[in-house]
Amino acid sequence: MPIEFTPPKYAVIVNTVQARIEDGTYPPGATLPSEAALMKEFSVSRPTTVRALEFLRQQGWIDAHQGKGRTVLGSPDARARRAPGHAHAALGLAETAAVTVVSAGPVLVPPRAAAALELPAGTPVIARCRLVTHPEIGPVELSTVYVPVDLASATLLGDPAPLVDGVLRHLTLQRGVEFDHATERISARTPTAEESRLLTVGRRECLLTVLLAVHDRTGRPLVAIDCALPATRRELEDAFTLG
Repeated sequence: MPIEFTPPKYAVIVNTVQARIEDGTYPPGATLPSEAALMKEFSVSRPTTVRALEFLRQQGWIDAHQGKGRTVLGSPDARARRAPGHAHAALGLAETAAVTVVSAGPVLVPPRAAAALELPAGTPVIARCRLVTHPEIGPVELSTVYVPVDLASATLLGDPAPLVDGVLRHLTLQRGVEFDHATERISARTPTAEESRLLTVGRRECLLTVLLAVHDRTGRPLVAIDCALPATRRELEDAFTLG
């Protein structure tokens, strides 16, 4: 007869919680169920539950806060993945001679950026629109950074003067923000009239769009960057391991 292996009870909790984090049942920033709830669900003792939670904390899946429960951080592998070239460039964009600040100041956040920031559409934010131009091929990117008003206060994000250190670095230096990870959504569409003018593309040409949401360690989205890229002038390239 084959020998059946039954994993230790704490391992069952670990595997289940990891699976729920990866499938989005427990998203980054969410509070994990209490020890009592997990004990009841898995029919285990408190020491077994604490052992499982401590393992998850040590491996970087969750964080523990005294008196506030445990917060989901997300999959360590997903957070450790190196940013693709296009995302790295957008996140660290320094506003040098190749970058024109088109506009900067308060706006009502559009639905796409509102979803990334988990804000109601129409919430006031500070927006910073930048046009990137290549000396040989012309405009290659139009990106708008959206930052909640409270985070942008006491910074230069609403000033049209160039930020040589870039938006994220500026927020770190001015507000002490510690960014942890980013998520991206890539899609395609035709340009608006303003995008057509700034990027010098036809109204029926295709734009690649990259929406980046930048999170802190608790998973809270702090910055949204919406990029429009002319498909005929930009390629998105990435590298990753298999397995």
